[in-house]
Order: sequence, then structure tokens, then C-alpha cells
Amino acid sequence: MTTEVKTTVPGNIWKVLVKEGDQVKKGDTLFIMEVMKTEVNHDSPVDGKVTKVSIVNDQEGVDPGSIAIVIE
Repeated sequence: MTTEVKTTVPGNIWKVLVKEGDQVKKGDTLFIMEVMKTEVNHDSPVDGKVTKVSIVNDQEGVDPGSIAIVIE
């Protein structure tokens, strides 16, 4: 089953903590956004393998609802 992890707020990608091929557990932090000088963690909703990472560190101007990471 494929799960898309989307950004929840507009802002900048501060730090991507996973790469393609990584195994993750539900609740693991996948990436951190910077929103108005506040860190917003985006956690994995499922256990699985990261198959696609569509964001990079220091990426600016990310819209909410953007597909950031795909987990199988």
C-alpha cells in the first residue's frame, strides 16, 4: 500500500531526515518545516520503506498539500 506524506502548512523545508530506501516506523519524524520561525515536524503515519523523496533541505516556498515523501 502506498502512502503519500504531504506538507500540512506553507513554509520552508528545514531538514529532511530520510532518504529513498530507508525503513521507517509509524511516528518517526521524516522532515521538519520552518514556519514563521517555528519547527513543524512531519511524522510517518505508517511503517514502511521510503520510495520517493520530493523535497530537499533548505527548500523555500513549499505549499500545503505538496507530496513530500512516498512510503510503501
